[in-house]
Amino acid sequence: MSDETPDSLIPYDSIVQEALRAVVGRVLGEIEDGGGELPGAHHFYITFKTHAPGVSIPANLRERFPDEMTIVLQNKFWNLNVREDGFAVGLSFNQVPAELDIPYAAITQFVDPAVDFGLQFQATVADMAPAPTEHPDNDGTEQGSDESVKGGDDGSNVVTVDFGRKK
Repeated sequence: MSDETPDSLIPYDSIVQEALRAVVGRVLGEIEDGGGELPGAHHFYITFKTHAPGVSIPANLRERFPDEMTIVLQNKFWNLNVREDGFAVGLSFNQVPAELDIPYAAITQFVDPAVDFGLQFQATVADMAPAPTEHPDNDGTEQGSDESVKGGDDGSNVVTVDFGRKK
């Protein structure tokens, strides 16, 4: 037997990424079905690629966040519209309302710090690895209320899926 793992003809990495992104859709769908109210202390940090296909955000936000942006769904958001391929939501940035439309394929991270849960995804935009971004300061977030956006110290509730692909 060989020590090398054969190349898979089944795209497991894509299948798993798609399934985990469906978790985001289901969670947001339940919030939408519940009238847009987040239960208890739940709130979400959602990081996405700003130039991914299908992303629609105001030009000033795209200029400020040329690679990735993190939004917070917590106190002040409106018009949450969850679809099979993504979601739209209204947020306020420095008292200026903005409508964002984000496909699930553009999401690179989903975190619910209230319960120390997070998902990280491979970027589906070619040759774009996650880059550090500043906090977007969208209105209605409580700055400093969370110890870490990425979850607990040991990462026990953060699911990272990173399949290596042979070239």
